[in-house]
Amino acid sequence: MPTKEWLKQYETCREKTLSPVDLNEYFEQPRLCGKSLVVLDIGPCSLPTGRVLVRDPLVYLALPGEEPYLQTAPAGTYRTQVCVVVGDEDGDCDRYAAVRLCFSQNRAVKFYEALTGKEVLSDLDEGGDYFGFSVDAGLGCICDQEVREAFRSFLDGWEKENPEGNFYTDYLADLFAENYRARPDHQREGGDWLNWVIPGTDYHLPLFQSGFGDGIYPVYWGYDQNRELCQLVVNFIDIALAYGEED
Repeated sequence: MPTKEWLKQYETCREKTLSPVDLNEYFEQPRLCGKSLVVLDIGPCSLPTGRVLVRDPLVYLALPGEEPYLQTAPAGTYRTQVCVVVGDEDGDCDRYAAVRLCFSQNRAVKFYEALTGKEVLSDLDEGGDYFGFSVDAGLGCICDQEVREAFRSFLDGWEKENPEGNFYTDYLADLFAENYRARPDHQREGGDWLNWVIPGTDYHLPLFQSGFGDGIYPVYWGYDQNRELCQLVVNFIDIALAYGEED
């Protein structure tokens, strides 16, 4: 749990954690900054406890000490929506700009960054600064804390049976490729997303490409006009910054 001092400081600087862009537009507009957008449904995401982590599944998700966000989502199963920036004649592939879960039908009016309570808030400045999560393997995932424990248990067993194996190349890669063959729209050959059911469970853990690849990316909670939580959004690409006019 965060300290009392951290919580007090957060109350004074919470507005600095607002998203600098309206993330609703990513999922409501057919075009932004001259780029065509498509919303892709990649299936359910299981949140049995509502304690959520967004992590790189290959590098960070299974590490000890990784904590869920302070805000708890309503427990349940939600559709995983991806905002895709469609590739064009310039040769760029489809890029996943954002991924979201909607907890209600209400439209978000504000997006605040999801935090764990360990952030050094004095490092936060005005103008779109964020803390974010690290991606080092080109993938992200939205994972419930209970689902994470199931993932860690499966991974431990797999690694014991395959001491020289690589979990991605020797296990996940075939599943990604199979999913690409079955659902090729807005995926590169080899696969850009996978709705993985952890073996031995009913838990759906969606895995997805991280926009431009490795980096640090913010995660936001969306709140409606009644200040009720209604969304979780992972923001991989600032579309205006990446594709807008230089000035």
